[in-house]
Amino acid sequence: MIVPRSRLLVWIGVVVPPFALLWAVEPATAAVATLAVGLFALGVVADALLAHRRLAGVGVVLPEVVHLSKDRQGALELRIRNDRRKGQHLRVGLPFPREISSPHEDQTVALPAGTQWSRLAWPCTARRRGNYPLERAYLEATSPCGFWAARAAVVTRSELRVYPNLLTERRNLAALFLNRGAFGVHAQRQVGKGREFEKLREYVPGDSFDEIHWKATAKRGRPVTKVFQIERTQEVYLVIDASRLSARLTAAPRSPKPMAESSADAWQLERGGWASGIPVLERFVTAALVLGLAAEQQGDLYGLLTFTDRVDRFVRAKGGQAHYRVCRDALYTLQPKVAAPDFDEVCSFVRLRLRRRALLIFLTALDDPLLAESFARSVGLICRQHLVLVNMIQPSGVGPLFQDPNLSSLDEIYQRLGGHLRWQNLRELEKVLQRRGVRFTLVQNERMAAELVSQYLSVKQRQLL
Repeated sequence: MIVPRSRLLVWIGVVVPPFALLWAVEPATAAVATLAVGLFALGVVADALLAHRRLAGVGVVLPEVVHLSKDRQGALELRIRNDRRKGQHLRVGLPFPREISSPHEDQTVALPAGTQWSRLAWPCTARRRGNYPLERAYLEATSPCGFWAARAAVVTRSELRVYPNLLTERRNLAALFLNRGAFGVHAQRQVGKGREFEKLREYVPGDSFDEIHWKATAKRGRPVTKVFQIERTQEVYLVIDASRLSARLTAAPRSPKPMAESSADAWQLERGGWASGIPVLERFVTAALVLGLAAEQQGDLYGLLTFTDRVDRFVRAKGGQAHYRVCRDALYTLQPKVAAPDFDEVCSFVRLRLRRRALLIFLTALDDPLLAESFARSVGLICRQHLVLVNMIQPSGVGPLFQDPNLSSLDEIYQRLGGHLRWQNLRELEKVLQRRGVRFTLVQNERMAAELVSQYLSVKQRQLL
């Protein structure tokens, strides 16, 4: 399509009114005025016909997959094709989704003569994790005389993948990932006997009777002892709850404005952050990826399991950079679902699928009494075979009654009393789970990733697996 430009309007004002006025004042000049206006109109029509040719052979090619990190500036590289190889100025526009912000709504690029391909770097910043397709690009070129603008929509197939931003968490855990000299996460020397069978050897005086291999002893006619080794590659699974409670916002809002009235407004973006804080699920996803990096440095196998009212995604534990990218791709599109978590389903799934003893780290919310009772009942299926750790972000206002002495009104006292009752229920749940061998921990919002890495390293050091 072609649209008029302001230059055409200016020239119409310059040409048509003077000759029309001359015709009205001097009727004898009617032929001259008509000829001048006609020639101008003919030139405008010819310029409009030539405008379509300006976009002939011009196209835009976008990369199939673009990797971006949330709240970090990236760039989308465009390749502009000019088959005619004639120099011209081209205006390019990209319809970014509202979750992707850019300082430019459109850009003008000069296509040099004699060159078929040109490149354009388009800066953009992702404000929300997820997958966003970019299916069109819009082009505009001016006609030879500049009276018209030819516009066209080009079909593109590009996928913007926005991953969690691990920069902040890695800064907090910089010493763990430095791995230089006496600092960082190193493969620590393990003490103890271990649990994996390695080989058989001759009996040595002092060996315990429970280490004797009785079948080999009876076959050989002399005592034979079993030798065990420490497990080198253990399995670590992050079990992430993506149900309705994971959509709650954390207690540290970035904006001074009050919380949105509806749940849809609560997800709206505002100046690079969420309208009223960060959802709990964002912390879960970030902490899971950071723990994956720590497990990889320790040489362990790392896997994922996400669930709501059913098991949604399951990635079996493996190692290596390629497997870490698989886990990252499984998490970057994870969004909360309006459904109650089914702990019976996920525990039955773990019981049937995971035969080898593994470390299971649950990231969930158990401040609902019904959910807490359901979890305490269901975890009995797996707590004897696997080592289970449960982590929950401490909700706002939940804590002991007298931990804050600065209370100025009766309403604050009642709020603290309600928070104390919720905190007491969680303490009772902790005791119930502790009797089953399950460790329950309330962690601070900002310390989520650091706490998970600390728990994992403690398990490794103590050889609890």
